[in-house]
Amino acid sequence: MKEADLYPALKAYLEGQGYVVKGEVGACDILARRGDEPAVVVEMKLSFSLALVMQGVARQALFDDVYLAVPVTEKGWKLRYKDIVALCRRLGLGLLAVKGDVVEAHLDPGPYSPRKNTLRAGRLLREFERRVGDPNLGGTTGIKRVTAYRQDALRCLLAMQAGAVKPAVIAKVAQVARAGDILRADHYGWFERISVGVYALTPQGRAAMVTEAAEIARLGGPDASV
Repeated sequence: MKEADLYPALKAYLEGQGYVVKGEVGACDILARRGDEPAVVVEMKLSFSLALVMQGVARQALFDDVYLAVPVTEKGWKLRYKDIVALCRRLGLGLLAVKGDVVEAHLDPGPYSPRKNTLRAGRLLREFERRVGDPNLGGTTGIKRVTAYRQDALRCLLAMQAGAVKPAVIAKVAQVARAGDILRADHYGWFERISVGVYALTPQGRAAMVTEAAEIARLGGPDASV
């Protein structure tokens, strides 16, 4: 397939809406006009790419209504669809999908001001404030993350190494207000309830004292275990 193969369907689509359509006008792949209305620009590529986005943004310096057009047969279209639409919306670009002779408008150009997700932002800021130091290397994938929750669990782990104890005592010694919730949830398999309101370390918990030693040392931990 060539980019030119997209042109007949796009031209017919726009002409069906009353536009006069011409290809390769200056730097524009397609330029269309309908009476005295503002001109419409369409930039084509065989796949959605940074090059296509940059072309669209460049055309926005000339006209307000700019569309990006790609064939829906491109690999990854379905997997990336939501991200593609979100990016185009954020940049004020329209999006046309071409499948054979059929063109479908997925998004029209227009100004966009995203609503802030204050709830999610608040969670991230709380995680930032609670996390001790900077234990994770930015940009890495497929490795275990050290979160504020994990750091609190490690504090509980250290405070419990001497034996069974109640969550309220752990909360005080480890200075972890949510110690009770952490022990009950036992997300890492480190803790077990041995009687009503009393918890101890599991074999995995005792093993973690060794495997997590570096992070425990970095946290500092309580002055003394229970």
